[in-house]
Amino acid sequence: MTATPVKNNQPGRPRKRVKVLAADKGYDSKDLRKALRKRGIRPQLPKRTRKTKKNRGRPIKISVPRFQIERCFAWFQRKYRRLVVRWERISACFNAFVTLATIHIWINRILLVG
Repeated sequence: MTATPVKNNQPGRPRKRVKVLAADKGYDSKDLRKALRKRGIRPQLPKRTRKTKKNRGRPIKISVPRFQIERCFAWFQRKYRRLVVRWERISACFNAFVTLATIHIWINRILLVG
C-alpha cells in the first residue's frame, strides 16, 4: 500500500496518503479496515451481504405472469415493427401507437373467436 501513487489534478507535490479509500465488496474484511484506520485512512467499503436464512412464508405473487408480457411483445413484434424499434421520440405518440395496436389485436381476436 505504501508504493501506490495517488493521482490528482492539483499543482504541487503529490500527496502520499489519501484520506478516504473507496473500493468494492471484495475488499471488505475486518483486518483491512483495521489496518486502514490505523494509518489514518477512512475505509469506504460496502459491506458484504450474507444471506443466512431462506425467505419464509408465502411467496410474493406477481400480478401479471412473465409469459403473458412476453407474448404481448411477440404480438407487437410480429405485426407492429414500429413499436418494437421505437422510432417515435415523443412519448404521447408512442403511447397512442401502443393503444392502437392493442385495440387492433383485440378486435381481431374477438372477430376470430366470436
